[in-house]
Amino acid sequence: MNKQTIIIGNGGHASVLTEILLAQSINIIGFTAPQREQNNFNLPYLGTDDVVQNYQPAEIELVLGVGMIRPSPLRKKIFHHFQKIGFQFTTLIHPSAIIAPSVQLGQGVQIMAGVIIQTNTIIADNSIINTGALIDHDCQIGAHVHIAPGVNLSGQVHIQNGTHIGTGATIIQGMNIGMNCLIGAGAVVVKHIADNKKAVGIPAKEV
Repeated sequence: MNKQTIIIGNGGHASVLTEILLAQSINIIGFTAPQREQNNFNLPYLGTDDVVQNYQPAEIELVLGVGMIRPSPLRKKIFHHFQKIGFQFTTLIHPSAIIAPSVQLGQGVQIMAGVIIQTNTIIADNSIINTGALIDHDCQIGAHVHIAPGVNLSGQVHIQNGTHIGTGATIIQGMNIGMNCLIGAGAVVVKHIADNKKAVGIPAKEV
């Protein structure tokens, strides 16, 4: 039996995911949001997130449409809440993405248009790889990470849980970016970044 889908959230990120789902003819029964609001695709408003518990985990899958523009616990909190009570999150891949066969993707990973992911890369649960990002061989990306549009990761880059890599940033080969970091848009990272740091500039410096 094919599961039906509920989208959690109704912002811009949710709209991008909705188009991917519709292109794959996935049955969306509606969306949740803190209050009733209009949906760009005329999907039904189901209620707040709590309404998900009216459904059986065996019957539906969830798509987490809450975006992330900086390190934030919200996506992680929602993901773990529903996972703990038995729900699964759909791993979404835009049809234009190029992903090597050896790549490993965790639950709820979202791969947007134009992404290229090379050999032996591992991406953990609930991470977003956004439009046009390039990820080279043997990278390891933790859970609840956001790789923003146009990011370029060279080979063997490690990014720890909860980190946000800003639009157009470049990280050279072999670098380690710690947990809950913010790498600014357009930054060029040429040295390791410790946990809970913000780094900006060319070359990137912690601030």
